[in-house]
Amino acid sequence: MVYAKRGLGKTHFALGVAFAVATGGTFAKWNAPKAQKVLYLDGELSGATMKQRLGMHCPDTPPELGFLRVFSPDLMPDGVPLPDISTLSGQLQMEREIEHDTALIVIDNLSCFARTGRENEGEFWNDVGQWLLRLRRAGHAVLIVHHAGKGGEQRGTSKREDILDFSIELRHAKDYQAEQGASFEVNFQKARHLKGKESESLALTLTTTTDGNGNDISCTWAWSTLDESTFDKVVGLANEGLTQNEIAAELELNKSTVSRHFSKARKLNLLSAGGSK
Repeated sequence: MVYAKRGLGKTHFALGVAFAVATGGTFAKWNAPKAQKVLYLDGELSGATMKQRLGMHCPDTPPELGFLRVFSPDLMPDGVPLPDISTLSGQLQMEREIEHDTALIVIDNLSCFARTGRENEGEFWNDVGQWLLRLRRAGHAVLIVHHAGKGGEQRGTSKREDILDFSIELRHAKDYQAEQGASFEVNFQKARHLKGKESESLALTLTTTTDGNGNDISCTWAWSTLDESTFDKVVGLANEGLTQNEIAAELELNKSTVSRHFSKARKLNLLSAGGSK
């Protein structure tokens, strides 16, 4: 599961993953060893908007035909709702879209495709969870895109995290500004099978290129480890004259982390005269 507040960039993140798998390519620091089939279940965007986003994210070498399929609400007949995967009929309907050699299924987002019951009750998740386990046993990986609640955790019952191998939170940095667009931290809240640096937090930024009419036509991702990103911010604030205590308060960091970054910056001669406090 990957979850975040509305409008932060969850779909961009999920599309980046989808294209990497479908092309045997790279997303941030992760590499797909070979191209494999992806089914992207979109429950929110119009067909035109999804087409535009697919064009943005499409790499120089696009997926081979059939390696990235998109299920869109615009494909549904008038008056026919999206399949509800919290019901048996919805699960069976969705399974008809899944080819046997599909490696990854992206559900974007959970609230659109699982609508029966109440999100904050564990029973709501039972049928969905059992279906996801069946998909996993059949050899399909599933990426669930979900919303964060008011407290920042994934919205609804925490029971759904029991079966997850990974739970990834996307959130803005403390000093985020709206003009930065899709720029966020990637934090593993659960990382089964990962060790050490494999699950370290990242800072991700999406940069877009526009045409003459201001339409986004392509994009690139830039990433660094969160520690590297924090280091650059500490050095920048230090050279603006802020003390270690002020920087710790500004970035909401432990003072020991700021002190460690100061020591590294001094060794690299990155601090100006005003940045030595």
